[in-house]
Amino acid sequence: MPLYLKIKRKIKSILNGKKNQNTFKIDFENFTSLNQNKRLTCNWSDIYPCLNDNTTETGFDAHYVYHPAWAARIVKEINPNKHVDISSTLHFCSILSAFIPVDFYDFRPAKLNLTNLNSFKGDLLNLPFEDNSIESISCMHTIEHIGLGRYGDPIDPDGDLKALSELKRVCAVGGNLLLVVPVGMPKIVFNAHRIYDPSYIKDQMDGFKLKEFALVTDSNEFVNHVSLEFAAKQSYGCGCYWFQKK
Repeated sequence: MPLYLKIKRKIKSILNGKKNQNTFKIDFENFTSLNQNKRLTCNWSDIYPCLNDNTTETGFDAHYVYHPAWAARIVKEINPNKHVDISSTLHFCSILSAFIPVDFYDFRPAKLNLTNLNSFKGDLLNLPFEDNSIESISCMHTIEHIGLGRYGDPIDPDGDLKALSELKRVCAVGGNLLLVVPVGMPKIVFNAHRIYDPSYIKDQMDGFKLKEFALVTDSNEFVNHVSLEFAAKQSYGCGCYWFQKK
């Protein structure tokens, strides 16, 4: 999201919060006057004001709702014996493991305790797999961070390309790689992430076929089977690639 939009949203949130403070106090007083049976205590000392949730629609982070939903549908179609996920959002591996065994790897291992889900420490620059060994693998909203130091990883301007090479190496011939990265006008937003020209990612995937490309646009709309040229016009889109190794 462009910086000016972030600032605008923050200012709006602050102003709405101040505006809603009076409403909060009125609602509290009204509630306590109606709470005659005292089934549960309601004291001012226990308040936890949530001042910006009274909206006409349910808001959500479009990148992190749409891309795991997109990937889960593809894994269902692939129907592998096991899926390997490298450092994507935990919501993806945890829910997917209800239907398919999942091995999850992260530089900072997650303490997950769920059936069908194994969680391991793993370095995306040195994955613990043989060449051409993984039938179904995903790495989503991750490689754009590698080498920027944000998560305690070593500073390396080419860290993302090295990570991509590892993913390509371990994917089996005929296997599937689900890759998600920010796309649009290319740049580094240090130390948060990189944004890529969507065609650049495709060009790095020699030996792979692009089976499907989907996009979350700047206006938070999800569009499937969209052109890379359209995606390149975004400021901070979410590019979802389904690659298959030849």
